[in-house]
Amino acid sequence: MMAKACSTDKLWDLATAEVQSRERSAGEDACAGAEAGGERTVFLMGSKAGGKTSILLRCLDRDEPAKPTLALEYTFGRRATGHNTPKDIAHLWELGGGTSLSDLVQIPITAASIGSLSVVLVLDLSAPAALWATMETLLQVAQAHVEQAASQARLVNKSRAGSKHSPSMAFAARVLPKDFPELASDKRKVVCKTLRFVAHYHAASLIFSSIKSESLMSKTKSFFSHLAFNVDTGRTLSCDSSKPLLIPAGSDSLSQIGSPPATDVDMTSLHAKNPKDLWKKVFERIFPPENTGEKKEVKDPAKDPQYAELQIDAMRAQKDQELEDYKKEAAKSWKGLQLDT
Repeated sequence: MMAKACSTDKLWDLATAEVQSRERSAGEDACAGAEAGGERTVFLMGSKAGGKTSILLRCLDRDEPAKPTLALEYTFGRRATGHNTPKDIAHLWELGGGTSLSDLVQIPITAASIGSLSVVLVLDLSAPAALWATMETLLQVAQAHVEQAASQARLVNKSRAGSKHSPSMAFAARVLPKDFPELASDKRKVVCKTLRFVAHYHAASLIFSSIKSESLMSKTKSFFSHLAFNVDTGRTLSCDSSKPLLIPAGSDSLSQIGSPPATDVDMTSLHAKNPKDLWKKVFERIFPPENTGEKKEVKDPAKDPQYAELQIDAMRAQKDQELEDYKKEAAKSWKGLQLDT
């Protein structure tokens, strides 16, 4: 039982402390579990309304309509490996809100999950002007928490005398664009080459998907099964920018990708600090970034019918009314107060 918190404690601080406590207690078991391969974690993040939920539902063979993701949502998948053997479990997390809720990545990315974690970045190719900012922001935040979680996991390993187990520390964001871009061939080539570079830079796989295409969804489901249950996907490869891309991690190279496609741009005038910065500047020269500040969500989730809870909503309505009554009485008191001059 948790002791009653003082009034100055913040809910987020309590949640953070609880997560850290669970990490410390579960760290040793996590390392052994990751080695056995019985449990894996797949974390989806990306463009707001970019199709993450739809893709996840199709991969889980769940015939239900996709609903907007509220903050961070969790589900799981199970797969039988044999007769009378424990089922493999995939812990599935989905981050909503685009980049506006990026701080929540610390929930699925922990020392307990780092040994069997896959990060899937879903990008909406119908909005290339917002693509780089979304990709860069989320990858940076995820990278920082991966490094922090890996450091915590290493400390757990050091505390295990004579341990021979060590979780995988490699960070690989699986870039999974939602739909094949309906752009002019030259601009589509820019998008494809840029995503190939970013995926190769992060030692990640790159796969184009669309819920409108059964063929692409079949490949996406195979890819998902590999991440969630370590199922072999084969070595299918497609690098042609005129077709949907499918490039497993390690299958591409800088020589095959080539230089940034900017024939009308003087590369030296861009003053890039490194190769990644050069690709960014070229991409944003062709697709000028729009205002990427996420719009504040004005819709109150407490009033959304899909989250209705009769008893809780009734109590909330009662407390709201009590608050309004208090405000009115307080206003009357202030108006009747005579101040000395």
